[in-house]
Parts: sequence; structure tokens; C-alpha cells
Amino acid sequence: MTKSKHEGFSKVETDFEDLDEKIQKHRKRVFRTVTWILAIIIAAVVGMELYMAVRSYDSYEVQSSYERNDSEATKYIAFCDGLVKYSNDGIVYTNNRNELIWNQAFEMTSPQVALCEPYLAAYDKGGTSIFILKEDGIQKQLEMTMPIQSVCVAKQGTVAVLMKENTTSYIKMFDRKGNELTNGEFYADKGGIPIDIALSYDARKLAVDMLNVIDGNIKSAITFYNFGSVGQNEINNNVGMFSYADTLIPEIEYVSENRMIAIADNEIDIFGGDQKPQVENRIFLPDDLESIVYDDKYIAVLTKNAGSEVSHHITIYDMKANKMMETDTAMEYDAVEFLGNHELCLRNEYTCELYTAHGILRFSYTFDCSVHKIMSYDIGANYILILDGRTEEVRLQ
Repeated sequence: MTKSKHEGFSKVETDFEDLDEKIQKHRKRVFRTVTWILAIIIAAVVGMELYMAVRSYDSYEVQSSYERNDSEATKYIAFCDGLVKYSNDGIVYTNNRNELIWNQAFEMTSPQVALCEPYLAAYDKGGTSIFILKEDGIQKQLEMTMPIQSVCVAKQGTVAVLMKENTTSYIKMFDRKGNELTNGEFYADKGGIPIDIALSYDARKLAVDMLNVIDGNIKSAITFYNFGSVGQNEINNNVGMFSYADTLIPEIEYVSENRMIAIADNEIDIFGGDQKPQVENRIFLPDDLESIVYDDKYIAVLTKNAGSEVSHHITIYDMKANKMMETDTAMEYDAVEFLGNHELCLRNEYTCELYTAHGILRFSYTFDCSVHKIMSYDIGANYILILDGRTEEVRLQ
């Protein structure tokens, strides 16, 4: 830069090319520094996540404990941000600190629950009562005129009900206010018996699992009905039927908005498709099958290891039928389920094992009292234990 004198003022002449070059160099230095800092932070976060994902635990620390007084017949299910407890004489919703949110009394011989948050349907299997419930309590009580076989609920509170009386089956759908939306009748001598139903999360698609026995031969069929604009262009809203010879299909269920699984005696079919479902993937089942459990991401298949000290074999698949992991366990389990964090939980009265979908035995423990339920948070090593007489919030160690 050069400086020249003028009357009353001092004038500075600047080399703009040189200044621009210095600015660009400075910006590059700042960019490199920020990039390195971000890379270090990302690496630390990823490293911590990987460490947490592969780490195993053999003990836990109790963060808080709350006394609980439930009957032996009480069953438990995670619901929204709390816990639902139900038995023959009612259903109760509490937060994780066992503080009461609502209590709905009823009398049921065989109480069951169907769940699609934020709604829950409690019904009496073999009876006639249905209660549509939400986080803030009961929305509607329905009374059927025939024995209930199965109930599904959608995320806006719509319920589909499968009923059976003698050789005739009935399917009805109601909105959350109890208004009937649609109905159908099925006769055993005219095409089979409905075994199960599945309702999509938005209540636009209903699948019906049918069984027909002709001359001693078993035949199953899954029929899909669409109650949206696509189904209106089809006869009886029927948008597809899939037949299975010599096959029994005891269970079908929507596990996400547009994905349904059908569990047969020899395979699991995974259906996809927004409007007209199709079989996208298939898992063939072994002869020594013990248990099948699933959530919205994974399917676990447990088999018996005959003549082996390691009693059970576990295989976990994703919804594309890719095998995620295989492992063995000697634990004799009474219950198996996926937790909210997608870990597989095996448990009996006193012992539990938690497995990640990638085959890590995350936690193995024997308690000093009966364990009725284990629930997880979405991430981290924090869990909720439903034990005899108390609920504990714990952190694995």
C-alpha cells in the first residue's frame, strides 16, 4: 500500500487483489479448522455409539424405585410414555413412576389388548365388550352382539372386529365414536372361515386371513380390501387375493403403515405396497420352530437345538428378509419379545437376556424376585423393570 498527502485528508490506495488473496487464505484456514473440529466431534459421537452398541453388561444401578400392588393375573404392556396394566376387572394407565393417569373398570373373562399409538383397544375375547382408549382415557365403549374373536385398532381410533357365531363370521369396522363404517359376512360353506384380520395404521386397508378345508385338504387365502379412492374402483373394495395350498396361516398383522406380515406354518410373507399389497419378501421356516416375534423393523425366529447343550437357536431378520444375526442360548425362556429399542428380550421368572439385532448379548441377569416385564427407552442403557411389588428405573452397568 502507498500513502499520499492531500489537503485536509489522508488518502490510502489499496491493492485489492492482494487483499482478496489474503482473505481467501484466511477463509481456507478457518474452513480447515472447523472441518477438523467437526470431524473430531463426529468421530467421538460415532465411537461412543459404537461402544454403546457392542458393550455388554452384567449388573445395573437402580435410579428410582416405586411400590406397586397388582394381582398375580395382571398383564403389562408399554403404551405411549407409560405403562398399561390390565386384568379381568379393569385396565389402568400409569406413568413410569406408577402415578395413576386413568383407571377403567370392566369385567372380562379373557381380556386382550390391541395397540396402535396413540390408541388402544381392550376387548373380551369370546365376549362382547370393547373399550377404545387413549392417553386421556376412554373414548368409547362398544357392545357386540356376537362373540369377539379378534380386534385391530388404527392410529385415529378406528377399530376392526372379527366375530364368530356357529358357522358364520362377521367383520365390522367402527370409528372412535362408535359409528359403524362397514361390515361383511362370511359363511363356512361358501368359501371358508376367517382366522385373523389386520388393519393398516390409517384404517384404509383391511386384510382378512381365510381358511378353507375341502376334502381334507387345507387351503388358506389372504384378501386385501381398500376403503380409499383406489378401492372404490374395485368390486367390493377387493384389491388383491393371495392363495396358499396346504398351508395354515394363524396370524397376520400390519407392522408399519404399508407393511404387513403373514405368519404361516412353513413361511413368513412380508407384504408391501401403498394401495395394492404385494409379497415383497419371504422367510422360510424350519421344522423345529419354537417361537416367532416381531416389531416394525425385525423378525426373530427361535428354534430348538435337539440333543445340544445349547438349547435354542436365535435368528433375526430385517423386513427385507436379510439375516441380521444368528446365535445360540442355553436359557429356558417363558416369554420373548422385542423391546422399544429393538432389542430382543428373553426371560423366565427370574432370568433375562437382551440381544441386539446384530448379535450382541447386551445384558444377562438373574433377579432375586419374579420379573414380569422389561421395558426400554429408545436409546442408552436405561430400562424399566416390572418386578414383584415394585417398579424400578435402572441403568445398566
